Amino acid sequence: MLSMKNILLTTLITAGCMNAFAQSKPSKIDDYYRIITIPIPENIKMEVGGMQVLPDGRLATSTRRGEVWLIGNPYLKGDGKPSFHRFASGLHEPLGLYYRGKDFLVSQRGEVTRLEDTNNDGVADVYDSFSRWPLSGNYHQYSYGPVPMPNGEMLVTLNLDWVGRGASQSKWRGWMLKLGQDGKLTPWATGLRSPSGFGSYKGDIFYTENQGDWVGSGRMTHLEKGDFAGNPAGLRWSKEEGSPVKLTPEDVPNTGEPLYDVAKKVPGLKAPAVWFPHTLVGISTSDFKEDVTNGAFGPFTGQMFVGDQGHSIITRVDLEKVNGVWQGAVFPFREGFMSGILRMEWGLDGSMFVGQTSRGWSATGKAEFGIQRLVWTGKMPFEMKTVRSMPDGFEITFTSPVDKKAAAEQDAYKLNNFTYRYHRTYGSPIINTQEVPLKGIIVSEDGMRVRLVVDPAALRKGYIHEIKTEGVKSPDGNNLLHSTAYYTLNEIANGQAANASQFTTTVKATASTGTADHSAHAMPASSETATNTAASAKRVTEMPASWTKGPDQVVTIGTVPGLKFDVSEIQVKAGSKIKIVFNNNDDMLHNLVITKPGTANAVGEAGLNLGLKGTELNYVPRTNDVLFHTNIVEPEKTEAIYFVAPKQPGTYQYVCTFPGHYSLMQGKLKVVR
Repeated sequence: MLSMKNILLTTLITAGCMNAFAQSKPSKIDDYYRIITIPIPENIKMEVGGMQVLPDGRLATSTRRGEVWLIGNPYLKGDGKPSFHRFASGLHEPLGLYYRGKDFLVSQRGEVTRLEDTNNDGVADVYDSFSRWPLSGNYHQYSYGPVPMPNGEMLVTLNLDWVGRGASQSKWRGWMLKLGQDGKLTPWATGLRSPSGFGSYKGDIFYTENQGDWVGSGRMTHLEKGDFAGNPAGLRWSKEEGSPVKLTPEDVPNTGEPLYDVAKKVPGLKAPAVWFPHTLVGISTSDFKEDVTNGAFGPFTGQMFVGDQGHSIITRVDLEKVNGVWQGAVFPFREGFMSGILRMEWGLDGSMFVGQTSRGWSATGKAEFGIQRLVWTGKMPFEMKTVRSMPDGFEITFTSPVDKKAAAEQDAYKLNNFTYRYHRTYGSPIINTQEVPLKGIIVSEDGMRVRLVVDPAALRKGYIHEIKTEGVKSPDGNNLLHSTAYYTLNEIANGQAANASQFTTTVKATASTGTADHSAHAMPASSETATNTAASAKRVTEMPASWTKGPDQVVTIGTVPGLKFDVSEIQVKAGSKIKIVFNNNDDMLHNLVITKPGTANAVGEAGLNLGLKGTELNYVPRTNDVLFHTNIVEPEKTEAIYFVAPKQPGTYQYVCTFPGHYSLMQGKLKVVR
């Protein structure tokens, strides 16, 4: 039997071990920001297109099915059950909603409609046409807004048509327009492609854009009156009465140079304030909201949170104005939402409502739609809070003090910069990647700031600067929740350069990797990638000379909207000569990768984790689980590959490994004797 002394000693040791474990337990984002799902009745298709929090606490939503709903108790208080009341129906895919006190304004494909309940029965009985614009009938003519401005005006944006490229087949498509209280539309700026997120920030107007033709990657752009944001389709209307834009389509060069460089030669072309590197921080930017909660949502007051429809995530953007130009950093923030994020709204308690939809716009979140609420737990997350431009590098501030010894280590940081091509092609590879060597590190006395000093010549205007801080730790040994920032450097801040005597650490010089242009490896339509190389026997795009009688079997596989192949299963004979023709009929980038049985998900996950090397490798990871593959194929393009089918019968798989696609876009390749 244990003595009381031994019991006490054992208890103290156990308690001490448990305390040590608690201190060393890695932090998770769930500890700080929790996702709460609002239950939706099975008979309601809540594909959120617009969302507004009402003064009485209810949540109003418009849906892509053409309805407006009023949701009571969205905070799930009391019995934890929300109520749902349909306010309006019969609308044409409304993708915006604005409550004005006595009525709603809601976007439809061809107009902004005013909805009002005049007899107070809880159902709209007035459907007035508030403002109209023409339609072509193209499926891609989405319309967004209205979004209110501080001065009482409103904004609407009109998506381009898609005809294998962006097109403006009816007036003002590809434009942002101001909308007056009298319903009058006034053109403001063009060059927009798919502008679902827009509004004001610090008195200025911004909008978010998705990758596509003339758009190398997602981006956020500051739009002043008369600006041209980059896609020339909307310039078709620049000579119309009231247009503040003077450029014509012929003024836009298709050289493939970085957009920032082209903007120096084309007056009115506006470089982004922030780039969202494709697949690294999402694939289809949507709504954004400035944190105006005065600390109720955590330590990021005044910053912006940006939704992503394709990756079902929210990122965080911190902007600064340098030499009169907006620029800043995007950070990963919260993943794990149930569907594709389209709308976000602040709750009355400082939490965030997140409205989601994915039908036809498939997302990594598996649900077809949903509404969730993001709540700060009150615990301080250990994060990079801001990144600021310095004349010789960057200064990072943190939400809480760092371990000063770990933060002074040379290996704690890695910096690179890169950019994208500006051209009519859909998307762009990452180009001109360059390592940015450190010269010195300055850790502040209070541990709240770290200044990374580099050779000013290594800083490149218009480029995205990747800042990795994987070695930074908190005093209790925890890593940062997110250790990477992507800072778009349009202007280099003035001020005093750091003196070597200020360095906490003087970094030893290392050989620079120099500049590498990876574009030749990533754009399948180019001549560089249309031919075979001995190094890529897994991708043979010309029929082998030994196949004198041609292939034994030709298989054609296409794509359909919703992240699907149009053929879900094919059958071939073991050891036979196969030609697969891959037609990308979709309006997104795709590839086709054939894998060993049961490995499609693992290969897709590996493709997602390729980082900056993703475009170089066409998101095809170097693994023995990959048997054969195409490169990334642009919309409306085709690529054929040739291979000999495996000799071992079985159910092999084919998958699109473009990030965010692999979980849905799969098929079976059955090999039989």
